[in-house]
Amino acid sequence: MSELIQNRETFLDNIAASLGRSRRTAGVTRPIYRYQPQYEVLKNASQTELLDVLKTQSKKIHVDFFETTNEGLSDKLNEVVNQYGGGPISLWNDERFSEYGLTPLLEQDWTNKQIDVHVWNPELGKENIERCNQANIGITFSDITLAESGTVVLFSSKDKGRSVSFLPKHYIAIIPKSTIVPRMTQAALQIRKKIQNGEMLPSCINFITGPSNSADIEMNLIVGVHGPVKAAYVIVNDR
Repeated sequence: MSELIQNRETFLDNIAASLGRSRRTAGVTRPIYRYQPQYEVLKNASQTELLDVLKTQSKKIHVDFFETTNEGLSDKLNEVVNQYGGGPISLWNDERFSEYGLTPLLEQDWTNKQIDVHVWNPELGKENIERCNQANIGITFSDITLAESGTVVLFSSKDKGRSVSFLPKHYIAIIPKSTIVPRMTQAALQIRKKIQNGEMLPSCINFITGPSNSADIEMNLIVGVHGPVKAAYVIVNDR
């Protein structure tokens, strides 16, 4: 049933009729608005200034914030994992773990310490979800990071299940400094560019702003209600 759309023409005709006009099927262009404030927020901020904004916002949303270099990433990640109580650990099947020099930590150091490490495997199906549900810590990289709101943007795929960032008790996001942008506006532009270039979009795009929380009960913020109780951002300053 790929690309099967039911009753589209009738639906669009009804909308046009409600607007008091006929259907417009050609010559439609995106309007250029006189005021576009979404592009002005942190417009001229440097990467270092964006990092400072992200750090300040992270404190407001109860995120544990760490900075390191690529060389020191393995030690810092190990430190945060120990701070959160160790394994079991769930990871994406992501080549960046190797590119950032984390393979010895994952496959040797933690194995020698008998820390259970599960790497997402699409061939295992629902077993991946159960392993994430049993994990103490989930670790992923951030694909885009929003300074204004303290949000990490994760592009899911068959090797990068969304359960890794949602089901474990704790969540750690590794954030290359180069991924930090001012706000949601720039993330949307990057995604639109992928569409325009004909790239395959992720099956799911997750916007995660710190640990799970809810403020819908008398507007009192409650952290850790339906997902990770704690979240950490590990910034890699030279990547």
